[in-house]
Amino acid sequence: MHRFARPGWQDLEDAWESGQIGSRECMMGQVALLDMSAAELDAHLDQMPIDPHFSIFVAALRRRGVPIQVVSDGLDYAIQRILDVHGLGDLPVMANQLVQVGDRSWRLETPYARKTCVRASGNCKCDRLIEQRVRNKKVLFIGDGSSDFCVSGKADFVLAKEKLITHCRSQRIAHAPFENFSDALSLMQMIMDAAGYPG
Repeated sequence: MHRFARPGWQDLEDAWESGQIGSRECMMGQVALLDMSAAELDAHLDQMPIDPHFSIFVAALRRRGVPIQVVSDGLDYAIQRILDVHGLGDLPVMANQLVQVGDRSWRLETPYARKTCVRASGNCKCDRLIEQRVRNKKVLFIGDGSSDFCVSGKADFVLAKEKLITHCRSQRIAHAPFENFSDALSLMQMIMDAAGYPG
């Protein structure tokens, strides 16, 4: 947004932060304000860093047969491009869809939105958690922001960063704080060992 959006995106951000609108309405408006080519977007995304321990975290969980997916209220194209650059393009991603509608114009599609979503999100993470619980019985959630508040109270356990730590503490949600994915991996291994998880 800072680099490519026309004026007005910050007003939408402020309205979302104050609770006047949900993230779906906010992001749909912001994406409509983007003025960038696909090449400019790709060049920008290709410079985005990720936690250097994340690929090690993913590999360790896969060795133990733990299913992992990225669930975000962000943009699928951006997430997928960044994961591809870092050799993690095969991770399943569920997020809002960024669709190019002109040389320099875009729109947001929200196939995972739900009318019943408490946070009026583009991607209802609580629905995603219910889907995983049907398949895997227990779900550990890892998050850091306000889009993770609602779903964190429904997970079996939470690894939390930044804003989510404060929320979990205030709501007495079972969680462990972490700073990076090296910490997260150590915590995951302790959790799995305590639960008798194979591997």
